[in-house]
Amino acid sequence: MNSKLSQTLDLVMKISKYAIGGSLLVIITVTASIAASFAYAQGAQREAKTVLFFGDSITAGFGLDPDQAFPALIQTKVNQEGWNIHIINAGLSGETSAGGVRRIDWVLQRSIDVLVLELGGNDGLRGIDLTSTKQNLQDIMDRAREQYPDVNIILAGMQIPPNMGPEYIQAFRDIYPALADENDVTLLPFLLKDVGGIRELNQSDGIHPTPQGHAVVAETVWTTLRPVLQRIQQ
Repeated sequence: MNSKLSQTLDLVMKISKYAIGGSLLVIITVTASIAASFAYAQGAQREAKTVLFFGDSITAGFGLDPDQAFPALIQTKVNQEGWNIHIINAGLSGETSAGGVRRIDWVLQRSIDVLVLELGGNDGLRGIDLTSTKQNLQDIMDRAREQYPDVNIILAGMQIPPNMGPEYIQAFRDIYPALADENDVTLLPFLLKDVGGIRELNQSDGIHPTPQGHAVVAETVWTTLRPVLQRIQQ
């Protein structure tokens, strides 16, 4: 039992021995109930877990209401499980891996238990040197672990259109499994599985998912994320 709660209940018991009349006993009983509720709420708050989705416009839900983006749909799934887990959507449209490095320290001011890292897609679309992309993703994971050594990291793999050339495309695709192996983190092979390239699941730009597309993305993410959340609940 919480020590503060024990002290409060002990005090109530001592007072009740000297209480005369029912009204004082009622007040004491109510006070004990409030103290117990407060202690329980404090404990629940301490036990709450936090999942940070750190990414670009895909995570941010570009073109949609925030509650239609896949992180919000993940929060719904978490709530349905009855888990005390808070989902944070730290997606930023247009973000590159370099921008993520500049932003991560500010985002990590809040304690996290799981980091879902979704960056690099804009690097690929801009033809950025992939050595830099890989190092930036490494730096983000390093900083998360420096701040929170027990953090669980899920690295979301991305792919780019074929117009970037086969060598660049393959090199880009290889970044994610390589980083996952080198850092012993969980790999989500392709965030846009069953969405990327499917016209009816993407907005007119052919890049950003529709609400229906985000629902599919949420299912893909949930398949990888759910076992991680189960572990941290134990």
